Amino acid sequence: MDPREMRQALGQFPTGVCVVTCRGDGEDCGMTMSSFNSLSLDPPLVLFSVDKRALSLPHWEQAKGFAINILSDNQQAISNRFARAGSNKWEGTHFHRGFAEAPVLAGVAAVFECRPWATHDGGDHILFIVEVIEMRSTPDRRPLVFSKGRYAKLEQTQDVAPWPLAIHY
Repeated sequence: MDPREMRQALGQFPTGVCVVTCRGDGEDCGMTMSSFNSLSLDPPLVLFSVDKRALSLPHWEQAKGFAINILSDNQQAISNRFARAGSNKWEGTHFHRGFAEAPVLAGVAAVFECRPWATHDGGDHILFIVEVIEMRSTPDRRPLVFSKGRYAKLEQTQDVAPWPLAIHY
């Protein structure tokens, strides 16, 4: 299977954009990711993945906590900054320390502070399953979206009925 064709097909599925951060081995790490996903409500688990070739992988594996920063639609520059390897990502970046000293970025739409739960091999990536221990959201901020290789913004559409709190199959 051609990886470019797979990436193009996956681009048909819009995703949110987040910067996952941690403090591992005494160093702050942060990476733009679209591989974030919910996993379980009880216990509250989410997941993200890190490329096995990432030079920062040992820091991620040693981290005691993570902050999953869901970017607002006005934070494209932050997404771009943390998408690059080797750049000085933290210069001029406003944040405070969260659980286990993980950097929590300012101005995000939501943040999930997490502790490690499990890791698994995922082909060319390592899957990090993490337990949410605290979360905050700012409902008046719209999330940054990525689709077809570019950023997008959500538009208001007609009102729809809210999802039920419990879904039974």
